[in-house]
Amino acid sequence: MLFLDELPEFDRHVLETLREPLETGYVEISRAARQARFPARFQLIAAMNPCPCGYLGDDLHPCRCTPDQIARYRGRISGPLLDRIDMQIEVPRVPQEQLRSGTAPDGETSASVRERVRLARDLQFTRAGLLNHQLKPRDIDRDCRLDDTSHTLLDQAMKRFGLSARSYHRILKVARTIADLAGAERISSTHLSEAIGYRRFDRAGRS
Repeated sequence: MLFLDELPEFDRHVLETLREPLETGYVEISRAARQARFPARFQLIAAMNPCPCGYLGDDLHPCRCTPDQIARYRGRISGPLLDRIDMQIEVPRVPQEQLRSGTAPDGETSASVRERVRLARDLQFTRAGLLNHQLKPRDIDRDCRLDDTSHTLLDQAMKRFGLSARSYHRILKVARTIADLAGAERISSTHLSEAIGYRRFDRAGRS
């Protein structure tokens, strides 16, 4: 697992070098007449502020940034790199009352989530012999079939947000995983809608 905090603050060249291993699971190093290939399969988790001052969309503090400053800040992360990040979500401020009480909202326990993930992983290996994120285009055609309603929904999202072919395939794989976690045999429009909703920067930048 690779965790990058304050993602836009990293050197642009450093971030761009992540594209190859994120796509292939390998990194190639070339020196003079020699070339070496090393395994580099990892899970990328990155965090960033919504804007340079950090308060865009905050209910308690007004944002001081201009639209140009926000665009330049977010522009430090290229579209091709964002294409390779399957889930892009916004995490709001934790309410002060919840911080003071030290309690979390009602939800699943960690043990329950772990068991659902285990079952979903077992299902994926049984179905395809690999995890959903490793599916190739021909595997996606076989395991991520959509009904007519879901096809229409995805077509509309592709046109509205100008999504790439890579985003298209990644949305399908995320939707397949959401369906697996729910114990569903087929991807429904609900699963697909949730997967599309995780492409926050695609939606924010192109709507």
